[in-house]
Amino acid sequence: MVTRIKSLYNWMQLSVHSPYAEHTLGFLFYLEAIFFLPTDPMLIFYCIQKQEKALRYAAIATVCSVLGGLTSYAIGAFLWDTLGEQIIHNPIINYVITPGKFYELAERYKQYEWWAILTAGFTPIVPYKVTTLTAGFCKLSLLPFVVGSILARGARFFFYAITIHFFGAHLKNSIQRSLNLVMALIVVIIIGALLLLR
Repeated sequence: MVTRIKSLYNWMQLSVHSPYAEHTLGFLFYLEAIFFLPTDPMLIFYCIQKQEKALRYAAIATVCSVLGGLTSYAIGAFLWDTLGEQIIHNPIINYVITPGKFYELAERYKQYEWWAILTAGFTPIVPYKVTTLTAGFCKLSLLPFVVGSILARGARFFFYAITIHFFGAHLKNSIQRSLNLVMALIVVIIIGALLLLR
């Protein structure tokens, strides 16, 4: 495990100093909004390694995450248009949720769509990618979805960037002195997040 953590650290070290660093970061944050990729540690690492670019990295992460969210929204909407009725009326699914209950929850979701998007975008309580798929599936209004995503994802990523801007030097020295411990903590956070998704 420690060897893998060290390999991950070395890969991120190479990545952040690559001429394609911003492209890599943007691509991963685009995918993060569609798949279950824990990318926050990478943004934090990028910002610590190049503090002068921290705000730029946060902006890239925000834009690409929202674009990924829109893609996920479209996937959810497409699934509903092609398979939604079959899924929601499937006898196996109905053991978990009935069509009536689903529509009731969908209406409630629409009623509180701002809070759902803001909560999922800013905190790890509800994964953002789950909310984006569900938003498309429930046909939430697109404008509140986009605005809420920009506000929530931007607040989260710029919080990292601004914090690192003021405390980055100390964090960088701490990481270099305690590499194994820091990477182990990141892995624990990632595993914890994946367990919460279950």
